[in-house]
Amino acid sequence: MTSITNPSLSIAQYRQKFPALANKRYFNFGGQGPLPQESITAIQKAYHYIQEAGPFSGKVNDWVIAEANLTRGAIASEIGVSKETIALTEDVTVGCNIALWGINWQKGDRILLTDCEHPGIIATVQEIAQRFEVEFSFCPIMATLNEGNPTEVILQHLQPSTKLVVLSHVLWNTGQVLPLAEIVKACRDYSPHSQPVKILVDAAQSVGLLPLNLTELEVDFYAFTCHKWWCGPGGIGGLYIKPEVLEELNPTFIGWRGIIVDKVGQPIGWQPDARRFEVATSAYPLYKGVQAAIALHQSWGTGEARYQQICQLSKYLWQRLSEVKSVRCLLTSPPQSGLVSFVLTNGKSSHQLVKSLEEQGFLLRTLRDPDCIRACLHYFSNFEDIDKLVEVLMAND
Repeated sequence: MTSITNPSLSIAQYRQKFPALANKRYFNFGGQGPLPQESITAIQKAYHYIQEAGPFSGKVNDWVIAEANLTRGAIASEIGVSKETIALTEDVTVGCNIALWGINWQKGDRILLTDCEHPGIIATVQEIAQRFEVEFSFCPIMATLNEGNPTEVILQHLQPSTKLVVLSHVLWNTGQVLPLAEIVKACRDYSPHSQPVKILVDAAQSVGLLPLNLTELEVDFYAFTCHKWWCGPGGIGGLYIKPEVLEELNPTFIGWRGIIVDKVGQPIGWQPDARRFEVATSAYPLYKGVQAAIALHQSWGTGEARYQQICQLSKYLWQRLSEVKSVRCLLTSPPQSGLVSFVLTNGKSSHQLVKSLEEQGFLLRTLRDPDCIRACLHYFSNFEDIDKLVEVLMAND
C-alpha cells in the first residue's frame, strides 16, 4: 500500500514527532489530536519567556499582541481568508455562541438545524428560542448518509421566517461531508426577502481535515477548534466571520481585547475587524503551540495532499472492516473524511468493546446517535495500526 508523504521524511519518522503515538494506536483525532513535540516545546518556551520578561510588562503585552496576530495569520493561511476575519476563541462552542447570541433575534424568527448537530449547540438554540420567542426545527440529514440529497432536504425545511441555518461541514457522528458550497448557494437563492438566510457552520471536524477556502464557500460564520485535526493545544479555537456580515453581529462577550478606548481608558467603540469578539486574558503561550502545529502540517504537504492521504487511509480501514463478521460500517461507500463509524452486529456492547480496546492500547470512541463506534484517521496514521485494529476486532467475533 503506497502513501503520499513528504519525500524528505518517512511516515515512521514523521510520527516520532508526536510523543502520544509512541505507546498506543491512535484513532481519536476527531476527539483530540495529539500534540507534536514542536508544539509542546514552543508552549514551554513561551511560558518561560513570559516569566523571564515579566508577566504583564509592556514587553510581554507587545509580545501577546504580536503572537495573537501571527496565530490569526497561521489560521487564515489554512482556511483561505484574511486574518482580519478571524476572532480567536477557546473552542468551537464559544465560536458558535458568539454567532448565535450576536444575531438580532426577533419574535417569530426561525432557526433550522440538522439532526446531526452537537448537543452543546442544540442547547444554545433551545435557550435562544426560550428567551427571544424564536422557533427552531431539525431537518433529517442523517438519513442522507448513503442516499438522498442533503441540499434538497435543507431546502425543503426552509421557511420564509428562517433566519439562520446551523449545520456541520463534516458530521461528527457519521463522517459525512456536506456539500457546503451547494447548500450556501441554495439558501441564498431561496431567500424570499431582502435579508438572505445566514449560515453558521460547526467546523469541529472539518478544519485541519478538509482543504478549505472559506472566501469561495461564502459561509457567514465558521466556528472551529485547534485541538482536533490541527493537533494543537486544547483551549484555542476561532470564529471566521464573513466581512459583509461583521456589522450585523453584536458582541455578546465583551472585554478589553475587543474594544477601543480613549485617552483616559474609556470604551469608545469596537475593534474594526473580528477582534471585536475577543474578550480578555487567555493562555497566550498556547498560541505558539497552534503556530507550531500548523507549520508542521504545512511542511508535510498541502491541505489537498493531506486530505487525499486521509481519504486513502479511511478507505483502507473501511475495506478492512468489511472483513469483520461482527461489524457493519455506516457508510456503504468509501469515506470522504477521516471519520469511519461502524456498529456491532453481534449484540455486544460498543462501550465495553471500546473500553477493552483502550486497555489494549487502541483509542477509539463511542457515540450515542447513532449508537456506533468511531475511528478517526489522520494523514500520518499508518496501515499497520489499521491492520492491528482489524485483527483485534476479528478476535471479538
